[in-house]
Amino acid sequence: MEIFGVPLPAMLSQLLLGLVNGSFYAMLSLGLAVIFGLLNVINFSHGALYMMGAFLAWMGIEYLGLSYWLMLVLAPLLVGVFGVLIEKTMLRHLYKLDHLYGLLLTFGITLLVEGVFRSFYGVSGQPFQVPEALAGATDLGFMVMPNYRAWVVVASLVVCLSTWFVIEKTKLGAYLRAGTENPKLVEAFGINVPLMVTLTYGFGVALAGFAGVLAAPIIQVQPLMGQNLIIVVFAVVVIGGMGSIMGSILTGLGLGVIEGLTKVFYPEFSSTVVFLVMVVVLLLRPAGLFGKEK
Repeated sequence: MEIFGVPLPAMLSQLLLGLVNGSFYAMLSLGLAVIFGLLNVINFSHGALYMMGAFLAWMGIEYLGLSYWLMLVLAPLLVGVFGVLIEKTMLRHLYKLDHLYGLLLTFGITLLVEGVFRSFYGVSGQPFQVPEALAGATDLGFMVMPNYRAWVVVASLVVCLSTWFVIEKTKLGAYLRAGTENPKLVEAFGINVPLMVTLTYGFGVALAGFAGVLAAPIIQVQPLMGQNLIIVVFAVVVIGGMGSIMGSILTGLGLGVIEGLTKVFYPEFSSTVVFLVMVVVLLLRPAGLFGKEK
């Protein structure tokens, strides 16, 4: 069976591969949306922290002999701690200033983090083995799906939907949203708003670290691995609506699928289709698909 002259198995396989890429887009854009939506900060260092998560996992396995599963938890925690230090020592002094200052600071942090890893490891990639439990592939009939890529999709969806549920449907999420809109009122109820803001930033960058660990066995770990991806992820956030949690998740997954389909019909256009969608969305709905119009 063919659709527009393309065999159905080829189309389905590209859809699944697009879903894998979309999972990374969703995870990274979710972290950006959490930080911007709750702290009003454009975190340009997200790509560098994604790379840091991958490198920390690689170093834990390579130098310390730790397991992939332990590093899947430990590396994002370490990235989150690094994010807490950034927030407490630098970022919190910029909250009342223009967005540009936060953007410039996080851009500087990106250059610093990438420079440190480049000085030790150069720009060549470091191989990262797929964990033994997830090695091999499953025959789906129309394609052979690597088990690890299926795990990436499942893990990303679980983390993304859990984050959305906590922020949008729980009392903790209500405190977070209220603390960013009216901190003095929330502090009157005995809640430590500065600590809550710090932990929120730490959690947002920990999501980037988690995505980096997930990506490490698929792409080679190297200091510039976050540069190209973060540009696409910023486009995803803009399309979904700045600060929209569910918008980031759905848009990330959807654009991954669109990118996969574009590789079937017009491969040369696959690297730019996301930006074309962004232009169209901004022309028709400047606040994004799920953003709130002011």
